[in-house]
Amino acid sequence: MSALLRGLVHWLREPLVHFLAIGALIFLVFHLWGGGGPGSNVIVITPGQVDAIVARFSRTWLRPPTDQELKGLIDDAVREEMAAREAMAMGLDRDDTIIRRRLRQKLEFLSEDAINATLPTDTELQAWLDQNPDAFRSEPQVSYRQVYLNPEKRGTTVLTEAEQLLVQLRSQGPDIATEQLGDASMLPAERPLEPMREVARSFGREFAQELLKAEPGQWTGPLESAYGLHLVFVREKVDGNLPQLGEIRPIVEREFLAERRTKELNKMYERMLQSYRVTVKQRAEAQGTAEAATKAGQGGSE
Repeated sequence: MSALLRGLVHWLREPLVHFLAIGALIFLVFHLWGGGGPGSNVIVITPGQVDAIVARFSRTWLRPPTDQELKGLIDDAVREEMAAREAMAMGLDRDDTIIRRRLRQKLEFLSEDAINATLPTDTELQAWLDQNPDAFRSEPQVSYRQVYLNPEKRGTTVLTEAEQLLVQLRSQGPDIATEQLGDASMLPAERPLEPMREVARSFGREFAQELLKAEPGQWTGPLESAYGLHLVFVREKVDGNLPQLGEIRPIVEREFLAERRTKELNKMYERMLQSYRVTVKQRAEAQGTAEAATKAGQGGSE
């Protein structure tokens, strides 16, 4: 008996069950208070609908409608209802992409309301954060200075000259004046603390990756970029870190709910698909192409 009860509780927690219950409730209320549907000649404008009409008018014009204006608005609502029913009775909604897309959106919105009815706990969010850390990890940063050597100017000796210059830089330490060393360029000699994506944007991804490996506090190189060779001194390096859940909870919850919505909608459509038989017929031109390819293949094998 307890197993049956647990199964019932699990079933009641399913978002699709919530969605169907909401849909049934809306259907019941519509027929009790809103009159008939397509094909019916009964149209009932409820007090709630009139209140909604008045509220929309008041938000737009910053005043309530006059009696004459309200009558015109109600008449327009009746015309809209009649037009919608007649159009649906004529099947005008069946091949209209915009209407079909809008109906799908409304169906998914109703389902999403049921999915979002239960907010995630901190335990669920922390577990999800542990599984998806890279999306929230802060980027490493580095500050450095560099001396540039131009391969076009120095030719085949550029690598040898870079190694000799590196020995000189290391012997004189981090505070050596570098204005007269290396080759002139538009590249800044000093770079403040900046994310690695900015380094990659300026010098290329491979340069950024090699720079991230360099030990702070000493000259190293040569590192290669699209411009040439560089001797670099890393002043400071700040590793990327994963913030605590409390620091980024709203962002984590938003991404968690987005992923859950996607998964639940996919499950909903998979369950729906079990009730349908889908046949995708091949286009005539595609079939002709396939037959031609088959004949060509058969001819070539003979």
